[in-house]
Amino acid sequence: MKSKLNSTQRGLIVLSLALVFILLVLPLLLIVSQAFSQGIQGFWQAITDSDMSHAIQLTLLVAAISVPVNLIFGVFLAWSVTHYRFKGRQLLMTLIDIPYATSPVVAGLCYLVVYGAEGYFGQWLSTHDIQLMFAWPGLVMVTLFVTSPFIARLLIPLMAEQGSDQEQAALTLGANGWQIFYHVTLPKIKWGLLYGVILSNARAIGEFGAVSVVSGAIRGQTLTLALLVEQLNEDHKVVGAFSAALLLASMAIITIGVKAIVESNNLKK
Repeated sequence: MKSKLNSTQRGLIVLSLALVFILLVLPLLLIVSQAFSQGIQGFWQAITDSDMSHAIQLTLLVAAISVPVNLIFGVFLAWSVTHYRFKGRQLLMTLIDIPYATSPVVAGLCYLVVYGAEGYFGQWLSTHDIQLMFAWPGLVMVTLFVTSPFIARLLIPLMAEQGSDQEQAALTLGANGWQIFYHVTLPKIKWGLLYGVILSNARAIGEFGAVSVVSGAIRGQTLTLALLVEQLNEDHKVVGAFSAALLLASMAIITIGVKAIVESNNLKK
């Protein structure tokens, strides 16, 4: 039988709902109202603009490259540190957290110093007609840096808790490495893996700090949606800025919805 809420509990619930409305719902409503301030036609013109179309494509390209790479990296890294004991293992686990502790702007600056035209490897890259900074490869590189811990950090405690007894049993029965991973390990980590992919994708799409440093802010070439929002806002193109922001918000809402479905399915297991 459910107990009735006292006045303090009701007050906390009302306060929480008020904060959610002020901090989350109200800004989203503002984005929608500003994006459609000139009607559907104005919104449509904004999102079909050539710069906007390129920014959408570039944002999706960066995410489409960085997420699969992080998926492979995260699984391999989590497998290595949970199934094997080797020198430098603790150092490796510590290094995984560097992107968490490093400002994205600092990370972008470091990549610019190392791979930029005047950087340590920049001159060699220039002589071989390879451009990483102020081009889409640089955006992918810094996005990989800031998103690299997400999948690994979710899988490491999950794999460590589950242990390797079933994998060892499969090995003694003659299964090879791929068979062990696909039939034994993957079913145990699939929800954590999917959750990590969702978080990694959300961060890749919305990353601003690191990509702003290495992009050069070249319109139609190196502007992702997040960067385009800032540039349109500085140009006082309100509808365009909020239309781009609405696209980013929509991607975030879709990500949250997928995350909620994954968590719900995981709880049912």
